[in-house]
Amino acid sequence: MLRIIDARTGESAPAAPARRAPTRVEAHPPGRDATALRVMLVADLLVRVLELDGTPVWAVLTGAEAGERLRKDAAALGIRPFEDGAGHGAGTGQGVRVVGESLGGSGSGDGDGSGGAVPDVAAVAVAPVHPADLDLADLADPDAVRLALLERHHHARVELDTATLDEARDTLARWRRAVADWARHPSRPVPGEVRDRLRAAWEDDLDAPGVLRVLRRVETDPDLADGARFEICAYADRFLGLHLTRDVGTVY
Repeated sequence: MLRIIDARTGESAPAAPARRAPTRVEAHPPGRDATALRVMLVADLLVRVLELDGTPVWAVLTGAEAGERLRKDAAALGIRPFEDGAGHGAGTGQGVRVVGESLGGSGSGDGDGSGGAVPDVAAVAVAPVHPADLDLADLADPDAVRLALLERHHHARVELDTATLDEARDTLARWRRAVADWARHPSRPVPGEVRDRLRAAWEDDLDAPGVLRVLRRVETDPDLADGARFEICAYADRFLGLHLTRDVGTVY
């Protein structure tokens, strides 16, 4: 079961009820800059893990300034659409709020998306991104930004400098070429041990860097069949959202 570090207490807590009742995931991005996009990304990861575990999810966006611009940039990063956050949703069993680091601690708030903490809702705090300005229109592949953000745990600050983005772009291109090649080989099931390591990582406070470390080991493990490597990457990408299978069928 997915557990998160609740920013209100600093303690580990379940992100969904044990009975798998519908769970509200509320993204509360601070403005419309790169940190706001990272908040949206972490909320997207949370939704993905809950869905992988069979938990019904209601994903909402609240308190966002310049909402349409933010939604457009989020879509460019492969973040799936969030509904407007008015109301609480019938039958919602639990809520999790994803916020910027400055809103993650204890305090008072009315829960309407206007700021502050919500006492009865667990909060996932997301560290800032530098530089704050990020123009996705200038990028040939925004997925490189997504990968650069995933390389650091969401509790850690991210520096999106030129070297970081270049490395992410090169890594993504290498993986997509490899996945396209592995897809040409007979399929093999995802080994249970690898599946367990992937799930253990993403269920441990959305540890995206841990998932990426598993993929890097899979890339070079001599004991894995290429067909299994393909299935592992396709499975892991249900969490990562990097479109790793995008170039399947492409001749390099």
